[in-house]
Amino acid sequence: MSRSLKKGPFVQVKLLKKVEAMNRTGKKQVIKTWSRASTVFPQMVGHTIAVHDGRRHVPIYVAENMVGHRLGEFAPTRFFRGHVRSEKKSSR
Repeated sequence: MSRSLKKGPFVQVKLLKKVEAMNRTGKKQVIKTWSRASTVFPQMVGHTIAVHDGRRHVPIYVAENMVGHRLGEFAPTRFFRGHVRSEKKSSR
C-alpha cells in the first residue's frame, strides 16, 4: 500500500541532513542508521548507508535504481538456513 501523495515520502530528518552535509563537503563515509522506514532520495545516490537489521548494521551502496524504495528492503532481517535432513528418510 502506497503512502498518501499529500503527505509525501518519509525520511528521517537527521539522516537527510547528514547526507546533504556530505554532499556539500564532498566527503564519502558510511552513515549508520536505524531508520529502516526511510525512503531513498536522489541525494543519497552514491553514498554508503549502514542499515540496522536487528543484530548489526548492513552496509548498502545506494544506486539510482534504489530511489523510491525503503532502506529496510535492502537489509533482510531473517535468514533461512534450510531444514535439517531427517535420519529416518536417509536410512532407507
